[in-house]
Amino acid sequence: MSDRSQAGGGIEGVLHGLGDLVEKLGQLAETGEQLKRSGQFDLQSDSGQDMKAVYGFSVRFGAGGDGATASEPKVEPFGNVRRDEHTGVSVVQEVTEPMIDVFDEQDHIKVVAELPGIADEDVKLELDEDILLLQAERGEKKYRKEILLPRVCDPNKLAYSCRNGILEVRLT
Repeated sequence: MSDRSQAGGGIEGVLHGLGDLVEKLGQLAETGEQLKRSGQFDLQSDSGQDMKAVYGFSVRFGAGGDGATASEPKVEPFGNVRRDEHTGVSVVQEVTEPMIDVFDEQDHIKVVAELPGIADEDVKLELDEDILLLQAERGEKKYRKEILLPRVCDPNKLAYSCRNGILEVRLT
């Protein structure tokens, strides 16, 4: 075997990584847990501006208010790397899509979002029936996410707090 395949490089490394991912997803389906993977890298735009690319995904199996069933996973991407619909090329965008969790409780819906560097006064929320639009901005940090809620909520009964970059929204 070559040094390259032993180090996990080449096609062997990719296939091994995919095999590990499939095995982990099988374990998650059995236990109803969640898998999160993320990464980041620095690059320069065509104009020479330094940019930080953040990417990741969350896979969840199991019952819950977020639409995932025991046999059907819910895959939730996050970050600021998106595929351009016209060219198919991945591009780094100025606005980051935050990692979120939605919990459908008996008497309310709770949305939790990771917004590093954001405080209460930086958050803007808009509710239109069962769609919550989350926007936040402070300095160079910009976040935006449209969240489909499990049911229609009253915009007058929306409360939130953002502490240490963790936004908690309560809707009834």
